[in-house]
Amino acid sequence: MVGDIFAKCSNPRKDLYLEAVAAGYGPFFKEMASESGPTVVHEGRPVIMLGSNNYLGLTSDPRVKNAAANAVDKYGSGVTGSRLMNGTLPLHRELEETLLDWLGGDDCLVFTTGYAVNLGVLSTLVGPGDEVFLDSSCHASLADGAKMSSGATTFFRHNSVDSLRKRIRTWRQQSDGGALVAVDTVYSMEGDVAPLREIADVCDEYGARLLVDEAHALGVLGPKGAGYAAATSIKADLVMGTFSKSLASCGGFLIGPSSVLDWFRIACRPFLFTASGVPAALGAALASVRIAIEEDWRREAVQARATQLRSGLRDLGFDAGGDPGSPIVPVHIGNELEAALLWKALLDHGVYTNCALAPAVSVKRAMLRTSVMATHTERHIDDALHIFEVARSSLG
Repeated sequence: MVGDIFAKCSNPRKDLYLEAVAAGYGPFFKEMASESGPTVVHEGRPVIMLGSNNYLGLTSDPRVKNAAANAVDKYGSGVTGSRLMNGTLPLHRELEETLLDWLGGDDCLVFTTGYAVNLGVLSTLVGPGDEVFLDSSCHASLADGAKMSSGATTFFRHNSVDSLRKRIRTWRQQSDGGALVAVDTVYSMEGDVAPLREIADVCDEYGARLLVDEAHALGVLGPKGAGYAAATSIKADLVMGTFSKSLASCGGFLIGPSSVLDWFRIACRPFLFTASGVPAALGAALASVRIAIEEDWRREAVQARATQLRSGLRDLGFDAGGDPGSPIVPVHIGNELEAALLWKALLDHGVYTNCALAPAVSVKRAMLRTSVMATHTERHIDDALHIFEVARSSLG
């Protein structure tokens, strides 16, 4: 009997998910019928949005929307080509130069998505005889990039400098190949920050290059929102970021030495073999960068609202995490069914959160991932905290 490649698509977790959807408890693919603001319209009614990465609250800013519209008016709805061929616009160059002015560095390359940046960096740089060292809680794009590479991958315990040092020391005793350490600066699920200074010291000690993923720190942390590496005065070899969080758009970028990025321009497959970002996304990202640099109040507001939410949840007896300054506030539940039930009760009472289940987290560490934006008011958070209390009580 020959195997059927579709056989793997039938499994108990999928069946459980479909049963949950049929019963009205499926937490995924919910439709939002409005802009991604402090409140959104879901199924015809407003709910408080605590599940968005719109940290600076710029997706509905008129300046950002006008910039997107102006880009469409000038360049059309799409570029229908890769960056290598006909897909590079003046907007790309202007955006790259503005990012360098903001974040520093030698050279910058804008990608169509942030996911493609990490996929491209690891699959292009890490070759035979090389090793990439990844935090066990790294973003999927880093893990997938490592899988695509022709080098080897070693994971170290989450945020454990000792674990990293032990693994890289053991490897270095047996190899003189190239080494890359890649970490998120703010982790997307737990909202905790990396011990970046200590990690950089390990890289220096063992001759490894350092890639930092600033996706969830950019715009929120550091001077003028320049990220966590800037906040800790760490100069990483490569810095990546996205436009899909604080910068109210879609896309990603990589900053590093020209000698490296010039190689990527002709050898990085996730950069070369995909269409360029659409003009609207580029225009919106450029406007958002400029606003992020100038409007410090947004950073102050998002951090204040995160502190308010985190403290309020803890006062109510919830296990709320996330490091100070992070816009992400995870609510640890543990049991997947309990997490799904609380998620549904919250939504029914007017708060949207993200229900994080395996494989995004381990099976026994289900959580509700909440996050705040600069345009949330104290009243929004107070109302959300009240709904958390009511939703929990409704479950008995």
